[in-house]
Amino acid sequence: MTIPAPLAPYASRPEESRGRLHPEPESQQRSVFQRDRDRIIHCAAFRRLQYKTQVFVYHEGDHYRTRLTHSLEVAQIARSIARAMALNEDLAEALALAHDLGHTPFGHAGEEALDAAMRPFGGFSHNDQTLRLLTKLERRYADFDGLNLTWEALEGTVKHNGPLKGRGLEALPPTIAAYGREHDLELESWPSAEAQVAALSDDIAYNNHDIDDGLRAGLFTVQELAEVPLVGPVFAEVMDRYPGLEATRLVHEVIRRLIDRMVSDLVAETRRRLGEAKIRSVADIRALGRPVVAFSETMRAHDRALRALLSERMYHHYRVMRMASKARRIVSELFRLFLDEPHCLPTEWRALTQGPGTAETARVVADYIACMTDRYALDEHYRLFDRYATT
Repeated sequence: MTIPAPLAPYASRPEESRGRLHPEPESQQRSVFQRDRDRIIHCAAFRRLQYKTQVFVYHEGDHYRTRLTHSLEVAQIARSIARAMALNEDLAEALALAHDLGHTPFGHAGEEALDAAMRPFGGFSHNDQTLRLLTKLERRYADFDGLNLTWEALEGTVKHNGPLKGRGLEALPPTIAAYGREHDLELESWPSAEAQVAALSDDIAYNNHDIDDGLRAGLFTVQELAEVPLVGPVFAEVMDRYPGLEATRLVHEVIRRLIDRMVSDLVAETRRRLGEAKIRSVADIRALGRPVVAFSETMRAHDRALRALLSERMYHHYRVMRMASKARRIVSELFRLFLDEPHCLPTEWRALTQGPGTAETARVVADYIACMTDRYALDEHYRLFDRYATT
């Protein structure tokens, strides 16, 4: 049996956790961060990620990434980095698994439409919705709403992209502001190293799987990647070593090498920053005033070049844009109908509303739509807007 390596001095330790908002007996078999991870995996919002868009809507193909498969890839990368850095693997994995829970159907197009519809009522963001799910909307336990995760898990979820600086609670998204009044997440400081690892693992995962999915969809070719820094040379390296390799194996060999190089760069640069800043504790990381987990400047330049190509050839490809346009219309039309006619909501949701057009009803409608999968949103739109639909 492999004995886990000792944690680094700046790693998050379960025995030093600031605890849960609602005190409860802890497990004798699992640490607090293991329980956080397990609660996320077992919640309904995590299961719904199976049919939520990453880039391609679920019906466009069985092999494209979904929010669920993306989250699992992020978790694998985060756990690997955490182990290499002697950080807490369970916390890093929990944060990686939770980071997309608040996404709407149809990816960013759905979020943009819901944010526009909710603008008179405080707006909508998937990060705020993730906290809402974790603290309110998941109703599984007898003693509390939400999952009652540890302070460290909630802090890392809210701040995984960095501190929310320069804003009072009134200027923050509504759920983050309301929760902050009850349970201070210290929003102006940087989060733990584990949260920073989860955020950059997200970048590594989606950059690389978007290359894979974009090639599979025929949105660009291997030849068009030849001039992209890092990506092109790795393709050339693999093709030189394995002449005539079939396309599927070629792409997989390239992706695994790209992930390895990005991870290695991140670990090396993070170790350099830890040494330079003389980091000795979790508190040092939160007080540093800048991220400690990072890519080198060279890798950041490679990342910008790759994102520019993906933005031009994939995210703004007419096929993707057409589906995004349709998605925005579906979400907008569902929102307007339910806001004006809340009696059309399912019974358990209708019971939470407070009349047509009110802010309270708008928030209920946003919760209902945000919880939808792509498939359910398409079916619900058909049921409500197709004159021949009977159910």
